[in-house]
Amino acid sequence: MPAPTTIDLTPRSAALGGSRKLTGHLAKPGGPGPWPGVVVVHEAFGVDDVMLRQTERMAEAGYLALLPDLFTDGGTRRCLVPTMRAALSGRGRAYADLEAARTELADRPDCTGKVGLIGFCMGGSFALVAAGRGIYDAASANYGQLPKDIDRALAEACPVVGSYGGRDGMLKGAAAKLDAALERAGIPHDVKEYPEAGHSFLNDAENAPRIMRPLLRISGAGPHPESAADAWRRIEDFFAEHLKS
Repeated sequence: MPAPTTIDLTPRSAALGGSRKLTGHLAKPGGPGPWPGVVVVHEAFGVDDVMLRQTERMAEAGYLALLPDLFTDGGTRRCLVPTMRAALSGRGRAYADLEAARTELADRPDCTGKVGLIGFCMGGSFALVAAGRGIYDAASANYGQLPKDIDRALAEACPVVGSYGGRDGMLKGAAAKLDAALERAGIPHDVKEYPEAGHSFLNDAENAPRIMRPLLRISGAGPHPESAADAWRRIEDFFAEHLKS
């Protein structure tokens, strides 16, 4: 499958009050369309080879996948902190940038009009907040922090599939809290914690800056292929049910 194509989302983001410059990486399935769309939201480390491969994976599963680079306008150093704050606050230009990506997919003739969202790490937090906005058909949140007022945030959420690692010290108990909140709201969901996995276990390679990798290994973060295989199966089954039907 060809590598994702870089596209310019600036006109859409600017019109929505988002970034002054925004690029995205679009991956298309093989064969004839139209296909459902999926917005891919990257980790705190930004767009890298691992996130591009996650985007390709969604395309291989039959989705028109678009990864917006939320750090386009300023780079990781300047954008990381305000973007992470926006993830949980529900406000900020990053949400306009995600909407630019969603409308880009929905308006394409090779998209069915159904659009989902998948996020990793920081992107998982965006996925949970965005799930409650009534604009996505399904969301996948992977080891993302939970909204502070989780019941309010998820009261009218789209269907949610969530995956967390039991060895993720930053998110102890998050899977159970998310599962309970979605159950209370009556939202279709599939949330699972993997006891042997840590943060970023869905990645197929380490992607943190090299100076940080020893510390992250000690904390249990990084790839866990066995857990990842099951989580990807669940994500693909859930998306197929809610985006392809």
